[in-house]
Amino acid sequence: MAGGRKQTDLKVGKERPAGFRFYTERRLVELTGLRAGNLKELYTILRTISGSSIFYHTHEVFLQHHFAAPSFRNDFAAWVTESLQEIHLGEELAGIDIREFMSIRSLRLRILAILRTHMQHHPNLRQAAPEDSFHFCKARSFFMPTHIEAKDLATFVEGMKAISKSSLFYHFFAARFRFGKRSNDFSSWLRKIGELEVGRAIDRLDPYFLDLEEVRQRTLAIAEEALERRAAG
Repeated sequence: MAGGRKQTDLKVGKERPAGFRFYTERRLVELTGLRAGNLKELYTILRTISGSSIFYHTHEVFLQHHFAAPSFRNDFAAWVTESLQEIHLGEELAGIDIREFMSIRSLRLRILAILRTHMQHHPNLRQAAPEDSFHFCKARSFFMPTHIEAKDLATFVEGMKAISKSSLFYHFFAARFRFGKRSNDFSSWLRKIGELEVGRAIDRLDPYFLDLEEVRQRTLAIAEEALERRAAG
């Protein structure tokens, strides 16, 4: 063998896809010291607040509600509805389909556009009571690999049953914005290993309308049904 290199039966482009390592995250939530009492103040702060704060206020609610889908899909919608009694605006903010966005920047611009349009048509701003001000938080996240790895669809099912809700949150929500992807981590990997139908079906799930345990169970149902069909021939 020339140059001492070993021969291999693998042809270029035919290497076996890498396994899927499940990750999890830990987060440290901090108050920023910034607060808003009306829409103008909310708008002004949202223009320059860190992306981690916007991610926190549009996603933390899904990590907190383990057993029931949240009433409001983001903190901004909840605040303008409950503290300012701006019902229509709250519905608009709650109706943002976060799956359409691949970056916090684009999500920020969408929220700002909704607030700006509302203030143009409703210049008389309502003021929240001091105790009901919107307090901006942010989260410092630490991402860590777990010991759980999937090599195929069967071991993916085993992993999905074993991982924590923090891991589900990371792969369905955090990683998508972290890497600017339109799809969740699971669907992306499943397509790479040839499980196209399963990947597409999981992609059709809307985790923003489900609690994390529902996300797990529906993902498992899709994968297990594919395995059962395969076993039945």
